[in-house]
Amino acid sequence: MPLEPGRAVAELGELRELTGDDDGAQRVAWTETWVIAKEWLSGKLAPVGVEEETDEAGNQWFTLRGASERALLIGGHIDSVPNGGWLDGALNVVAGAEVLRRIAGDGTPPVTVRLVSWADEEGARFGRSLFGSSAASGTMSDQDEIRERTDAGGIRWEDALRDHGVVLDRALEAGRQLEHATAYLELHIEQGPVLESMELPLGVVLGTFGVERHQITFRGQAAHAGSTPMDKRRDALAAAAKLALEIRRIAARTGGGAVCTMGSCVTRPGIVTSVVETCTVLLDQRHLDGEKLAVMLQEAKEASQLFAREEDVEVEWERVWRIDPILFDESLIELADEAVTEVAGRSHRLPSGPLHDAAEVARAGVPTVMLFVQSLRGLSHTKLEDTKPEHLELSVTALDRLAAKTIDRVAAG
Repeated sequence: MPLEPGRAVAELGELRELTGDDDGAQRVAWTETWVIAKEWLSGKLAPVGVEEETDEAGNQWFTLRGASERALLIGGHIDSVPNGGWLDGALNVVAGAEVLRRIAGDGTPPVTVRLVSWADEEGARFGRSLFGSSAASGTMSDQDEIRERTDAGGIRWEDALRDHGVVLDRALEAGRQLEHATAYLELHIEQGPVLESMELPLGVVLGTFGVERHQITFRGQAAHAGSTPMDKRRDALAAAAKLALEIRRIAARTGGGAVCTMGSCVTRPGIVTSVVETCTVLLDQRHLDGEKLAVMLQEAKEASQLFAREEDVEVEWERVWRIDPILFDESLIELADEAVTEVAGRSHRLPSGPLHDAAEVARAGVPTVMLFVQSLRGLSHTKLEDTKPEHLELSVTALDRLAAKTIDRVAAG
């Protein structure tokens, strides 16, 4: 069966109609719409003759047995954020399905080829991303916290998992799926503006940013807004506002794609007639270089202390979450460069700011690489997310080319 990139694009449109509405994609993990998407994928691959199973963490696997049990993995996720885009996640899996069809059509491959649709990459319902891939990689160390998490309706995550056939205490058994993995490939929309700004359809991902995420609380003194002179105020929001501007300068000084974001700000008492007594903000910092990320964090802490003194308030830091930078396999990056250049004429290497399941697979020691395809206007996690059809077809072809090169390398030992 020859590769038909146009078929993959058509199937993406079909999935869009099946699991979306006027507000965008609705394939949130652990919901009925997500189940519909999974069943749809099963139906698409049933004629190929692959083996299907769902592991202990809810990951969906399709296996084409080869002459060797050594396995090439191609993966992604089919879940979305609420009101999400039609390509984020789904492109990975649908393109992988098309590549699997092509390989199956050529007869028994020299190595086993497996497509995986990871469970709950987005973390949209319960606020914790990469559930399925972190279970498989063995890095899921927060099961007690997961057990107690609830969604907006008060439903416990553990109960929702059980409703979908997943027993939390057995989730780490999904690690058996990586026993014979020799390489992992993932295709994703860029979700940013770099490739479009360079007028390039495709790129090769160097790795995923390390992340430092902290809650910062400034504590001042509530006072009447009308009777407290400006120079007598202990305004917690004023200190936080200074930090919000300083993190932009920290990112600019650091360079190398550094980003800092203050994405939440809650004030108390939160009324217009009172000076802010307490201001709690969330700070997200990312970089591909772990040492530079550590410097960025230290600079932000020092800046917060300076601004706290200037405004006569106190400041406290609490780490919410962190992950080290993940660098992908250099030999696979070279193969990916070759594949993209052959398909599109030119390749470009870039890091990924967003996290992906590929990072968890790499953390498990499996050689990993990702391809990016251009995102129009750099938009994602919105119904406005889009990519040109011709670029989508190029991305499917590039993934297929990369898979063929990787199979040859794995088979050669």
